Amino acid sequence: MATFIGREKELATLDAAYASGETGLIPVYGRRRVGKSQLILEFIRRKPSLYFLGKQTSRRFQLRDFMRTAAQAFDRPALAEANPGDWRGALQLALEHRPAGKKFVLVLDEFQWIAESSEELPSLLQEMLDLEWNERGDMLLILCGSFIGFMEREVLGSKSPLFGRRTGQIFLKPLSYREAARFHPRWGLEDQAKAWFICGGIPFYHRFFKPERSLLANIEHNFLREDSALFAEADFLLHQELSEVRRYYAILTALGTGSLSGKDVEQATGIDERQLHYYFQKLEGLGYTSKRTPLTPRPKPKGKRARYVIDDALLTFVFRFVLPNTGFIAEMGAAEAFRSLVRPHLDAWFGARFEVLCRQALPAIYRREGVNVPFEIGEYWDSRVQIDVVGIRRGDAIDLCECKWGRIRSKPELRGEILRKAERYPAEHLTVQPRIFSRLPARREAGKDGVLWHSLEDFY
Repeated sequence: MATFIGREKELATLDAAYASGETGLIPVYGRRRVGKSQLILEFIRRKPSLYFLGKQTSRRFQLRDFMRTAAQAFDRPALAEANPGDWRGALQLALEHRPAGKKFVLVLDEFQWIAESSEELPSLLQEMLDLEWNERGDMLLILCGSFIGFMEREVLGSKSPLFGRRTGQIFLKPLSYREAARFHPRWGLEDQAKAWFICGGIPFYHRFFKPERSLLANIEHNFLREDSALFAEADFLLHQELSEVRRYYAILTALGTGSLSGKDVEQATGIDERQLHYYFQKLEGLGYTSKRTPLTPRPKPKGKRARYVIDDALLTFVFRFVLPNTGFIAEMGAAEAFRSLVRPHLDAWFGARFEVLCRQALPAIYRREGVNVPFEIGEYWDSRVQIDVVGIRRGDAIDLCECKWGRIRSKPELRGEILRKAERYPAEHLTVQPRIFSRLPARREAGKDGVLWHSLEDFY
């Protein structure tokens, strides 16, 4: 059994709900593969529970599958032969056989698929909570879903029958880069960072990176062989949740080259910019892309400077190196594809991903420095300057940061570069703290120019 990593805060939330003397409703939601099901399964180990995983099928099949699952969970074979006509009958029949004397956990996973074939289910659960389960105080209902938009609308939204019934909620986000490093304890920091560049904080992906292979060998094995699981992962993700998949492929392929404006995406895909809003709304609802604007002390109207970017690390890699080259990979094989198409461009790609890591690492640096005011982190660009990382500390200071993954030829030149960029940033008369983030260790203390230096070691 694979070691369960991280999620201490989320497990504590679920444990507190279970330990309370009241019936609870906890929605757990987040993008696919982020580890929602594993979190729940870890939580319900050795607890009286019924875990049901919904599927994209008819209500009749869902009900039959639910009864078979209940028969196995309660060791009551006769339940598998039951044929309830609706979810009310199925839930009441199954729960009659739950163990007595302890709080019981009912989990409906992939809830969006169950509700898709049974639109009455949210109202039914609301009724059962209000009229039956709340009075007893011995139930914990967990509704889990991968489509963020659905969960926010149909479970958490003000128009949902379940609105106001939840006793907590968990929006499960990818693991931090430091938590993700725990999947690769035998590797050095640089390879741990590279694994995060590719897999992000998604536990499912990290488990394919085997310690007996080098980082580069893992890339070739997992992404450039047609029989490997991650080779087809993007195809699986898009077909699971979306129609018009070709258009989404076109959009993500365009973004695989880097962040782009709506007009740039229109030119690359042929999709009218006015229509792109619909597709990006879907992709953002799944946690795959986001819209970025330059970060400044005073919010500026969102206009032509907005850019779209792929947020998901694996999709960023796949739409840069794999999907645009599937024909070459099929014809020439994994080794030649890696040598010709991936390896020559990998360091530059790592450099771009290092900027994302630096934006995640800045809060940890703030904590170490004792910063105790609210802050916001992003990036900045205009026609004159591009700044990799911007940290705005409310009423205090602004951190402007240059990220350097590759070899540094001249430290004075690099320090001068961030100082010149700082002069072009609209700092609104606040104190500016220039910083440099580099892969390799360097002098951390500020020199006469005030530039602070941080390395990969500082991040971890």
